[in-house]
Amino acid sequence: MGDDYQRMMTAQMNEHEDQTFQIYPGLYSEIAAQQGQGEGKPQRRRKKNKGGENNECGGAKKRKLTQEQLHLLELNFGNEHKLESERKDRIASELGLEPRQVAVWFQNRRARWKSKKIEEEYNKLKSLHETTLLDKCRLESEVVNLKEQISKAEKEILQLRERIDAVWSKKS
Repeated sequence: MGDDYQRMMTAQMNEHEDQTFQIYPGLYSEIAAQQGQGEGKPQRRRKKNKGGENNECGGAKKRKLTQEQLHLLELNFGNEHKLESERKDRIASELGLEPRQVAVWFQNRRARWKSKKIEEEYNKLKSLHETTLLDKCRLESEVVNLKEQISKAEKEILQLRERIDAVWSKKS
């Protein structure tokens, strides 16, 4: 019975595939092409080579900027954080760098500047929060003291009323 069942299932699958390929005729050629390329495995992407001989910048290795170049870039960044195309080209020619290097430096510097700004804002808010918490604690303490004073005053009022009532009851 196992052989009969297997033949029946194979026949049904073949019939289903025939119907599918009639509806989508281009599908069979795509599947066959994929199976011919390594049994249907997806191809892996090649890793990009960072630095070295096969670098995208024409084979040039990544160079560290000199102190003078950094100083001039920092001065230019201090004037304006955004970089126009003409300005980028001018700075690159002054420093002997590629315009793309200047653009990337500005992009990285803006990211560091933004992070520093966010950190400074966080520290200000944290300080303000701590000051506010101290004020809150001070005010809560003051409220407790005032409630104690109110409680004492209410007790004194009750004692005075009791004395007045006692005096009135003696008179009547």
